[in-house]
Amino acid sequence: MAILPILRFPDPRLRLPCTPVTRIDDALRQLAADMLETMYAAPGRGLAGPQVGVLLRLFVMDVTWKEGTPSPRICLNPEILAASPETVTRTEGCLSIPGIDCPVARPAEITLRWTDLTGAVLEQDLSGFAATCAQHELDHLNGRLCIDLLDEPARAAASPALAAMA
Repeated sequence: MAILPILRFPDPRLRLPCTPVTRIDDALRQLAADMLETMYAAPGRGLAGPQVGVLLRLFVMDVTWKEGTPSPRICLNPEILAASPETVTRTEGCLSIPGIDCPVARPAEITLRWTDLTGAVLEQDLSGFAATCAQHELDHLNGRLCIDLLDEPARAAASPALAAMA
């Protein structure tokens, strides 16, 4: 396994929509393992393909490992099937935008469908931080960053730090 370089804002690849995964092979399994290793080393709780320069609809996440119970998830071609009308605002960080905390309102619960590395199609209802993390990573696959979801006061507060990154 290897720790991959994480692209940083304003790298234009972070703004590109990703193409579907069409083949599960050893190279893809190795990429997923490397992405998990990179995420843990960062240390983060999610990492999407474009963040490591791979424009495929793939993300990894593990929202419990920092509490001592790893639950790694590798999601190929993920999609949200349903989202609750209730929203929750959480402060999100992003490995591609270090040092910027983004208060973002998102649906509190979602139903996520994805394919795993065996080719099985899975569905799960997610709530709490798991729902937030999956939505954050799925945004990456669509070329959207958490800074895009900031309201005007939060955007104004983040602007000097974002300008310094450019």
